[in-house]
Amino acid sequence: MKRKSERTTRFQASAVGAIATDSLRRMERVANGKAWLRMDYILAVTVGALLLIGLMMVYSATFDMAYQWNNGQPAYYLLRQLLSAALGLALLLVLARLDYSHLHHLSIPFMGCVVLLLILVLIFGQERFGATRTFFNGRLQPSELMKLAVVIYIADWLASKGEKIRDVSYGLIPFGVLIGGIAGLIVLQPDFSTALLIVATAEVMFFLAGADLKQLIGGTCIAGTTFGVMVMNSSHGRDRVMAFLKLLSDPTQAGWQVKQALVAIGSGGLLGRGLGAGQQKLGYLPLAHTDSIFAVIGEEVGLIGCLIVIALFALLAYRGFKIAAQASDVFGALLATGATSWIIFEAAFNIAAMTGLAPFSGIPLPFVSYGGSALVSAMGAVGILLSVSRGTRRTLRTRQNGATFDLGRRDRRPRLSRAGGR
Repeated sequence: MKRKSERTTRFQASAVGAIATDSLRRMERVANGKAWLRMDYILAVTVGALLLIGLMMVYSATFDMAYQWNNGQPAYYLLRQLLSAALGLALLLVLARLDYSHLHHLSIPFMGCVVLLLILVLIFGQERFGATRTFFNGRLQPSELMKLAVVIYIADWLASKGEKIRDVSYGLIPFGVLIGGIAGLIVLQPDFSTALLIVATAEVMFFLAGADLKQLIGGTCIAGTTFGVMVMNSSHGRDRVMAFLKLLSDPTQAGWQVKQALVAIGSGGLLGRGLGAGQQKLGYLPLAHTDSIFAVIGEEVGLIGCLIVIALFALLAYRGFKIAAQASDVFGALLATGATSWIIFEAAFNIAAMTGLAPFSGIPLPFVSYGGSALVSAMGAVGILLSVSRGTRRTLRTRQNGATFDLGRRDRRPRLSRAGGR
């Protein structure tokens, strides 16, 4: 009787356990089914609005040029941008649906592949506008992919360091060597503006990961001095800096592209000349569909159009940093911070250059400027933001043991509050 009672008890316990496990699995399926409901739809709509504005302005800026240069096909550049947008949207959906914790496993291979592309482009790349940056007639630009690779890799690397990030030998020195090497490869193209953007994004992530402020300031001073020397020793960079200094002292001495951009924005007035009616894009404004797209917006839809674009980027910044602040772990918070900082810095650099507030650079306006690699990479960054916003790291194990976070194979304790990030 005693043995029978014990067997009955074990059977009951097993049955209860099976029922509990099945219940938890059902809860997990329901949670996964509702994952899309947790996604930040305000961010998605904001990016969608910027993308639609970009497609509209790319067509407006290129229909005349495309008609003349591409056998009477005014929609040539628009169709290529639509293809890039489709690829970017596919990447966005994949990354948004993917649990961002899986990016740990992709960070090193992805970074290695992009570094290899940066080396190969210096050897086999095609020269365009005085720089060797692209493959396949400008369709692939490795430096644009590096922006995404840096965000993923640096987030993984910083999250794995924990308190060691404040140790110079574990934190600042390896970080400086890594980012300096990447920036150096990009400067050799030459592309100073993209190198500066990557360094600025990585430094924001490094600071919010809990780096010592004195070390960060010292490292930034050294990096800034080195970068300044490299710029002034390059005729390409020195000419742009000197043109900016002339602009500050006498606006009539501004470089040709900045001068034409200011003319375009100024002639647009409050409401603009009308969509498609701009004149500066007709041979006066260089690269009207890429670097200078904001000037086309200013001329055709006026100050109101410019303010709408700026407001959309401001909303993107708010939603992105809010996602970072509410992330369930340090890795997610750093991913969201890096992706948001990259996009906002890029928009700020472009708009500042077009309005004469910074030296002219080849930085595109995210989601708006023509360019396949830039658009696909930026859409990938948004996909990561949406994945973090879904909070997919709350796993079955987390709910079973009541832990705050599923820390996976590494102990990633949240430290962003120490740096003011959480």
